[in-house]
Amino acid sequence: MKGARVYPGRAAFLLMVTGLLLAPLTSEAYYVTFKEQYYRLYHLHAIQYPDDSIENIYWLEKALAADFANPLYALARIDDKTQWEKYRCLFMMHINLKLIEQYLFLGNKWNKREAYFFNAPWKSQNLESLQTAETCYTTALFYWKDALEWAGKANDKRFRFINLERVQFWEDEAGRMRDGKLDYEKTITRELTRLQKVRGAFEAMDKDTY
Repeated sequence: MKGARVYPGRAAFLLMVTGLLLAPLTSEAYYVTFKEQYYRLYHLHAIQYPDDSIENIYWLEKALAADFANPLYALARIDDKTQWEKYRCLFMMHINLKLIEQYLFLGNKWNKREAYFFNAPWKSQNLESLQTAETCYTTALFYWKDALEWAGKANDKRFRFINLERVQFWEDEAGRMRDGKLDYEKTITRELTRLQKVRGAFEAMDKDTY
């Protein structure tokens, strides 16, 4: 349960993320090895800028790829192997959900909600921005598929009477996904549909008419 699948559709964007962060991250203050350690480096800001989201994506991707720490150092109290198995499923689900949130945030930063006629002189720049937003949204959709898979495992009947109180929020996320109350696919699909309409409006513009 340590690895994460790499999808071709997100490879270019992840390469950009890594490139932006490579320089500042080569002098880490301490040696980070395990999923839990990388997850602790993920953080939210009162005002979140794109660079903050890109940094969070870097740490969360590292968390997906790393090994779990010994159960003694888990983020929840683990007393037996069944609890340990559920914890790992919840952890993977939660990391994927956090990545979705970060990619949605980035997508919203680059997305154009309307194609105003006076933006015609910057048609190409707006289309590039929409392409970046689309990449963010489609990448988030891949993470949603993984999040659903891990949530399904965490909701297995074997874990019905196991509640990991220290990660209650993760438990709640799994329950909301099971009940359909948390559905990022619906959100992402809505954003992609609207993006295509705005793209069509920009493509129909003559940039020399204004």
